[in-house]
Amino acid sequence: MTASTPAPSAGGRGSGRPAARAVVIVPTYDEVDNLEPAVQAIHAAAPDVHILVVDDASPDGTGELADRLAASDPRITVLHHGARDGLGAAYLAGFDAALAAGFDILIEMDADGSHPADVLPTMIARLGPDDPTSPDHADLVIGSRRVPGGGFVDWPAARRILSRAGNLYARLALRIRVMDATAGFRAYRADVLRSLDLAGVESRGYCFQIDMTLRVLDAGYRVAEVPIIFTDRQRGVSKMNSRIVLEAMWRVTQWGVARRFSRHRTVPARATASHD
Repeated sequence: MTASTPAPSAGGRGSGRPAARAVVIVPTYDEVDNLEPAVQAIHAAAPDVHILVVDDASPDGTGELADRLAASDPRITVLHHGARDGLGAAYLAGFDAALAAGFDILIEMDADGSHPADVLPTMIARLGPDDPTSPDHADLVIGSRRVPGGGFVDWPAARRILSRAGNLYARLALRIRVMDATAGFRAYRADVLRSLDLAGVESRGYCFQIDMTLRVLDAGYRVAEVPIIFTDRQRGVSKMNSRIVLEAMWRVTQWGVARRFSRHRTVPARATASHD
């Protein structure tokens, strides 16, 4: 696993205080047709953010393309993660690299064009208030398809049903208020991730996002959801399969049973979810 150290970059200007340094972590596996448009969209929406591409040894040349992009743009860094080991493992490797580089905000974003880059400034700004007692304070911001103003474009009906069922099951089984716990477009405060036991995260597939949401809430942090319009990928093939879905259902069931019998950390009063 190799990468150059990302250079922290500013997330905004004009506030009279040091700008938050933000990095967008983009995991890739066979995304050679999508990566460059994704990078362009990110920098068009948020020119100051850094991009960390985490490539799982894509056989289609995505890693090599990422290297070429990084060679011509100091805002881009590539982490060659090695053999494919699931979405969760790629993000955890990206978290480690970004935290070591000193970024203040870590953002998860897919390379396939499904996540709207123009929402990035809103998500970064939503993490702005540093006072935990402020009603506007958030520690994790989720780009949500399932709050007012959110939705889908060109997503197959079967996938919508699966997503809706998965989120409903997670809310009921885990007793959480987050409407889109499976969403993969999200922004974390770095200090929140540093406080969590990331080494203990074993989720690798679809349930990784639910796992992280639960850990953030159980640690007493505040989750906010901002609406996004999710657009189905136009190029390439989805990585979703039945094994990933079954893993998610099994793990959510395990976590739900443990919580029913109080074998989970006490949730402080500040562990809330809000919908903007």
